[in-house]
Amino acid sequence: MNGIVTASGETIEPFGRSLFERASERALSRVGVVDVGSNSIRMVVFDGAARSPAYFYNEKVMAGLGSGLATTGRLNPEGVRRGMAALRRFAVLADSMGIKPLTCVATAAVREAEDGPAFRKAVEKETGLKLLVIDGEEEARLSAQGVLLGWPEAKGLVCDIGGNSMELAEVANGKVGRRISTPLGPFRLQQVKGGASGLRDHIRDTIEAAAERLGRAAERLGRGHEQIYLVGGSWRAISRWTVLHEYRMSPQAVADTVKWIGDKTVTEMRTMTGISQGRMELVPLASQVLRQLVQSLKPKSLAVSSYGIREGLLYEQMPTGLRSRDPLIEAARFAERQMARMPGFGKKLYHFLEPLFGDLPPERDRLVKAACLLHDTTWRTHPDYRADACFDNVTRANMAALSHPERVFLGLSLLHRYKNSRANSPMAPLFALLSEKEIREAEVLGKALRFGAMFSVKDPAEAGTLKLQRKKKQLELKLTRTGRALLGEVAEARFRALAEAMGVAPVVTEG
Repeated sequence: MNGIVTASGETIEPFGRSLFERASERALSRVGVVDVGSNSIRMVVFDGAARSPAYFYNEKVMAGLGSGLATTGRLNPEGVRRGMAALRRFAVLADSMGIKPLTCVATAAVREAEDGPAFRKAVEKETGLKLLVIDGEEEARLSAQGVLLGWPEAKGLVCDIGGNSMELAEVANGKVGRRISTPLGPFRLQQVKGGASGLRDHIRDTIEAAAERLGRAAERLGRGHEQIYLVGGSWRAISRWTVLHEYRMSPQAVADTVKWIGDKTVTEMRTMTGISQGRMELVPLASQVLRQLVQSLKPKSLAVSSYGIREGLLYEQMPTGLRSRDPLIEAARFAERQMARMPGFGKKLYHFLEPLFGDLPPERDRLVKAACLLHDTTWRTHPDYRADACFDNVTRANMAALSHPERVFLGLSLLHRYKNSRANSPMAPLFALLSEKEIREAEVLGKALRFGAMFSVKDPAEAGTLKLQRKKKQLELKLTRTGRALLGEVAEARFRALAEAMGVAPVVTEG
């Protein structure tokens, strides 16, 4: 483990010891992290499955520590007052939750302000919290690690924008590569002279200079990355009305969005999104940076990440074995363990249904596994609403390593787990993210879950086995002695509905 490197060059293990050095790596005690940024100060408490943690507590204050720093060289006085109040509160909250220690990282504003060291000492004296002031490259590394927590297979360029800086880092093969920090935060851009054209030239020149600073890597930085991962509140604000993580944009969509933002006032955008005044005031400037990133770096697509430094701190502590696990499957396992009637049944259901699907590509097989694990996690919902609740939970859930079309596929599968028909579903507009073939496949998976989940409440394999005979166009259910009693009227009807959805004939035999 590398630990955190502070601005003074000191290496610190942020959590004192590895979180995962004991017993089960899946079980994660609550861990608190505070990110003291130029614009916001946020406290997050993680809980749940270690590889795909839940957000037990999440609070931010738009303190604006770095507002005016570019001209005064000092932290904003009002920001200091609000920031200190927030940190006092966070210290008490952490103590109440039993979070020890509370890891606090400070970035551009505190590291660059001449009164940053004094602020750091005052925070420790008044709250007991120790701020780890990290440099720009370390900030880039932690942000990139946060992206890797959400996207284990991430490959491309991470762009993390804060109030006073923007960090760039390459990611590939589960590792963080070259990284650089640039002065492209909106607070700094507010001080640029020369009007709109001066701002445009400054942003362009700074991004091009960043590529030059990487020397021989400039061409790779500028032209070689097909994917850009966007980290930071200003980027997230641009995509506020969606599930943010894995929200993808094409270069043309970015151009259209920047134009749309340019035609709106801050008040109009706040009304539409509900974003705070402090955050929304920075969005127009951040959008100009985003436009130039696309023009200079020419990616094929951009993805918005809801994970960043805070998640990077958690990822920092994970051993390689845990990092390599699939976040989606880990989250689904945790959900089953917490919310299903029969935890552990999902794995048995998956093995029972395997013969239906043959050799699936890994990207589809993981969705089948996740569906099996999640198939019973909304059982407490009223029966009339379970189908829609399943869909809604998955499409809005805080789960990583899941694209928007994959969310809809998984949600539609779980909808059909509780309901034969999707006609008149209020979720229908989202089905357009899938092809007709994918919709049919989701329906088949859902009806397979619907049959298997009620065929046996202990283990479907004890009741029978499934065999798909493609040449004969038959789906055979071979019953055991136990299965003869379990294949009642409802179970048989669901088996026939599954076969019909697959376009094959249902056949029941006895072993």
